[in-house]
Amino acid sequence: MSEAMSEAQSAAAAKIPVTVLTGYLGAGKTTLLNRILTENHGKRYAVIVNEFGEIGIDNDLVVGADEEVFEMNNGCVCCTVRGDLIRIMDGLVKRRGKFDAIIVETTGLADPAPVAQTFFVDQDVGEAARLDAVVTVADAKWLSDRLEDAPEARNQIAFADVILLNKSDLVSAEDLDRVEAQIRGINPFATIHRTQNCAVPLDAVLERNAFDLGRILDIEPEFLEEGHHHHHAADIQSVSAKIEGAVDPETFMPWISNLTQVQGPDILRCKGIVAFPDEPKRFVFQGVHMILDGDLQADWRDDEPRVSRVVFIGRNLDAEAIRSGFESCRA
Repeated sequence: MSEAMSEAQSAAAAKIPVTVLTGYLGAGKTTLLNRILTENHGKRYAVIVNEFGEIGIDNDLVVGADEEVFEMNNGCVCCTVRGDLIRIMDGLVKRRGKFDAIIVETTGLADPAPVAQTFFVDQDVGEAARLDAVVTVADAKWLSDRLEDAPEARNQIAFADVILLNKSDLVSAEDLDRVEAQIRGINPFATIHRTQNCAVPLDAVLERNAFDLGRILDIEPEFLEEGHHHHHAADIQSVSAKIEGAVDPETFMPWISNLTQVQGPDILRCKGIVAFPDEPKRFVFQGVHMILDGDLQADWRDDEPRVSRVVFIGRNLDAEAIRSGFESCRA
């Protein structure tokens, strides 16, 4: 491994991982947060919540603290955001070493994008912390209805790296499959866990490294499968395209950067793995709105076809234009 790569990796490893936890009202985020804050998992988490009052954390578990930061008996801390996420993050970063990871809970009505973007846009926060994954808790019984009438619910599914399809015991197996197909129609690359009371191993939710470009392949094999999911009611859709073979970097790089700049507000997430001619490594990229990050990563294996694939999740995307634009990058 080159020295630059190992340096970059150790720099990333030194950053505090941040999980953004989102989900529509009543889906079960509180249940998950209470598990993280009270279970004996031997890790110390800092949980940033929007409003301490909403959470209903048992007061006996809270060790006295100042106005904004509460300490839990198991060594976790709980902070409330009454305004500025960046200010709270700065405060936590100063206490680094006291906890293993940070979890940011967004309100049930929030679009997770601005929270996710904080970690790319604010320099101090970006140097100390790294976005680990966006985790969305969805209510198996009500998600279909919310996808029809609540744009926030669609945003939360579209942005997710991990989705807990919670309360799965309240619906039939057929309904569960149908809801999962709806989720896939919006977001083909999230990992989905069917849960009851958010009972999921914490490592399925935390420390996912979903934003580590090199790991897109390891943890998201679904990403490489062809998705033919169409869900007409939602205005958010996913568009995927593939080329059997390599793309020309001289055409591809300007195309992808122009597409994300021009359609950035409409592109919620994008990911891709592409082959360049005579380049043993795969080029992997992913983005949130206009913020794009890409890098040459692991070598293509000898036994795998070099297929270049891109996936975009967004609103009002012109699938034909995206596919023909990508096609024109063929080497």
